[in-house]
Amino acid sequence: MDDGVDFIQRLEQDMCMKILGYLEDPSDLVRVCAVSSSWRQFVISNGLCKEVCLRMFPETSNFDHIVEIRNMFEPTETETDDSAEWACLEREHRAYASLSRCLTSSTRKNCILDAIYASSTDNYPEESIKNTLEPSDRVNQRASYWSSKGQIDPTVSEILIYELAATLCLITEFQVHPFQAYFHFGFPIYSSKAVRFHVGHPKVPLEFENDDRDHFLGVRDFSDDKFVWTHSSPEFPMAQVSFMNQLQTFKLPEPVFAVGGILKVELLGRVQTQELDGQYYICINNVQVVGIPLSPAFDVEMLDEHQKCTLKYYPESVDLLLPPKSLEPQSSTSPSRFHRFSTSLRTWEQMVLDTFRAAGPLIVDDDDSDYDYID
Repeated sequence: MDDGVDFIQRLEQDMCMKILGYLEDPSDLVRVCAVSSSWRQFVISNGLCKEVCLRMFPETSNFDHIVEIRNMFEPTETETDDSAEWACLEREHRAYASLSRCLTSSTRKNCILDAIYASSTDNYPEESIKNTLEPSDRVNQRASYWSSKGQIDPTVSEILIYELAATLCLITEFQVHPFQAYFHFGFPIYSSKAVRFHVGHPKVPLEFENDDRDHFLGVRDFSDDKFVWTHSSPEFPMAQVSFMNQLQTFKLPEPVFAVGGILKVELLGRVQTQELDGQYYICINNVQVVGIPLSPAFDVEMLDEHQKCTLKYYPESVDLLLPPKSLEPQSSTSPSRFHRFSTSLRTWEQMVLDTFRAAGPLIVDDDDSDYDYID
């Protein structure tokens, strides 16, 4: 801000919104907040971090309320009406800025925690869905895979349901490894014709003791009317091949913000018959979901059937989710978006200078002792 001209204070709100709208990452908006108190107030009061998050991940519009929890206790609000409103804006600013940082900095991993249900199982528990959690097709010298029951009709589909590692995940791709029966003549591959993925949450919390979970895999019914599916992927054709435990990868057109912690894998159609009985089977060796589980820094609490939920933000756990700084991607040749924005901003500042030079310099408050800066 050469000669003390602050465009945030001089220009109309719409023009300031247009200028700051060139920033695509809420983390950059947090850096803008470190420039001066007027910039910080403008960013927070206009909810710019939330606006960018909504643009990046439309599913965040389901967050009806944000609760910030420190030391595992929810703070007691005793502020006046005005201060309470500002405190709410600051809380949203911190939550959405931290959320975006975790989404862009965290290392992607397999987001599946456990298996919940299979629509059918041929030989339970030897061919349980639990086997699909293991990447190897052999465990303790025995074949490891899930198998459906045989069907005469090749159009009959199957469903596998899993619990994700967090109730809030950013998912980028799915991976499935169809099982190749190396103990059958001709080494047949029992794949489905296609696959589709759904994410969502249960209408009523799934409650069962750990000792009973394996039992439920064989007998409990988890039909669609017990879940709300908030996102469904395109239908992906499956290749009828299997190369040395290689997963088939299905990339989503755009990353999906999975709210609710439940995954459904829909295996569509059948290809391979078993020589023994002539029936069609689907057998799966391994299923993985690649993405970012946002626990323990974030959690969600479902509110109603309209998919609205409360976002729980644990600021003290953010660093536990992020990788060490030495492992974060860095580039020594290309400038950051914020630096590119700063360069282009000088042109705007010069225009403001030319327009308002006659008005004289302004005194800008640079007291940033309470800024929430995220590196």
